[in-house]
Amino acid sequence: MTQQLTPYGKRAAAYGAAATAVYLAMVLGSLAELEAISGLKPFDLRPMGYGPDEAQALLVSLGETGREFYVRYQLVLDTLYPALLALTLSNLFRLIGRGLGARKAVQVGVVLSWFSAGFDYAENIGIAAMLALWGDPPDALVSATSLATVAKSVSTSIAVTALLGLLLWKLLSLRRPKNPVDSKVSMQR
Repeated sequence: MTQQLTPYGKRAAAYGAAATAVYLAMVLGSLAELEAISGLKPFDLRPMGYGPDEAQALLVSLGETGREFYVRYQLVLDTLYPALLALTLSNLFRLIGRGLGARKAVQVGVVLSWFSAGFDYAENIGIAAMLALWGDPPDALVSATSLATVAKSVSTSIAVTALLGLLLWKLLSLRRPKNPVDSKVSMQR
């Protein structure tokens, strides 16, 4: 007997496929190209953040061509990715949480997913500003953008970990007998 996907499952699959395609385009395409141009990791690939000297070194080594590429390709792709990831995670939280009596956990997971997207957008705005002011971006801008990068990394990790925890809870709940009669029958076998 084949089970049909719920609306949450269908949306998670569609958004997940789109998020994966954009992610691969960034990692294998635009981010790899930026690293090849500069010889340094782009801002997006520095989950622990960066300081003013590191930011300045990257901006200088990108040169005009690299900075233009960052704006035209990487930031365009990274405008799509945060929302696609948040939509994927949100629908997965709702799908996996169905029938668990975990409404609060699902709500927290959905909020975490969107916080992650918000921090990613804040990072993108900061990167765009640093690219525009490449000659000498203010230290406060670099610090704020770096903080958004770290917050994005941490919140995404927490959201994914929470989703895996919810999935484990779901799997364990499926293995438990539904009522006392079921447990007596399974004990007799």
